Amino acid sequence: MKFLDEAKVYIRSGDGGAGAVSFRREKFIEFGGPDGGDGGRGGDVWVEAVNGLNTLIDFRFQQHFKAGTGIHGMGRNRTGAGGDHVTLKVPVGTQILEEDGETLIIDMITEGQRFRIAAGGNGGFGNAHFKSATNQAPSWANPGLEGEEKTIWLRLKLIADAGLVGLPNAGKSTFLATCTRARPKIANYPFTTLHPNLGVATIDGREFILADIPGLIEGAHEGVGLGDRFLGHVERTRVLLHLVSGQEEDVAKAYKTVKHELEAYGGELTDKVEIVALSQVDTLDPTELKKKQKALAKASGKTPFLLSAIVGTGMTETLRALRDIIVTAQTAGSDD
Repeated sequence: MKFLDEAKVYIRSGDGGAGAVSFRREKFIEFGGPDGGDGGRGGDVWVEAVNGLNTLIDFRFQQHFKAGTGIHGMGRNRTGAGGDHVTLKVPVGTQILEEDGETLIIDMITEGQRFRIAAGGNGGFGNAHFKSATNQAPSWANPGLEGEEKTIWLRLKLIADAGLVGLPNAGKSTFLATCTRARPKIANYPFTTLHPNLGVATIDGREFILADIPGLIEGAHEGVGLGDRFLGHVERTRVLLHLVSGQEEDVAKAYKTVKHELEAYGGELTDKVEIVALSQVDTLDPTELKKKQKALAKASGKTPFLLSAIVGTGMTETLRALRDIIVTAQTAGSDD
């Protein structure tokens, strides 16, 4: 399945049905009177967050959604049926925005959450509604109200507990594949990962969701490489795992490059708790390892974890550190 995290969609709710003009005419009934029924209400357009989706690819093949029109009222005081509703099923974490792409309508962050984005038009009153003591035989009825139409943007920001960031070939996909059942593409060249991947990691019986995004390079906020468009998928995380490859000549520069891109993107990413790890340490001799560990610690101001997803070095310790931060954040959130 291809990954798509943004889609432009046209929606239109249904028009209301018109009221009927009708008079009762039956044999042996002396006074008939008006009996025109009301029109049915037009269908609504809803959006619903569902589990099991992590892409908006369905909206590449269908961009127009129209709810049903209400049925007109009929004689004998028969009200028209309401129009069929339309529901857009989106992944949890999808934002619904106005046509300008900036004004937020609703953020779908909970499974099963529903929101009406376009209400159907009311059905018109039939002439029976207008009967009164002074007007015994009204000969008019209301037309139904028109539905709403608008163009909206759907923008997906994956909901994960922890996010993996770093330069291309920092070992993010290998880390994800080792500790989860996700199977991202892994190869020895930059930009192997072209779209975000999700996986569920388990440590000491507790699960949390990891998001791996394509690598950042210098100038990503200006569109260099794959740009920073995928950083939105780690905006909702509680902690970032910043991987720096042990194969980098200058690990301090590699760390600062990604850190600068996070700052340039904004979105409060720099305020998130960060765990720093030196990855692919199985490729380093002890002297080189010590030198690079010290340089990374100086650049980041933190003691980096030493990782090798291939041989399993440091994996358990890193996952436990991620879990502890996530649990603490969840506990604080529930207390609020």
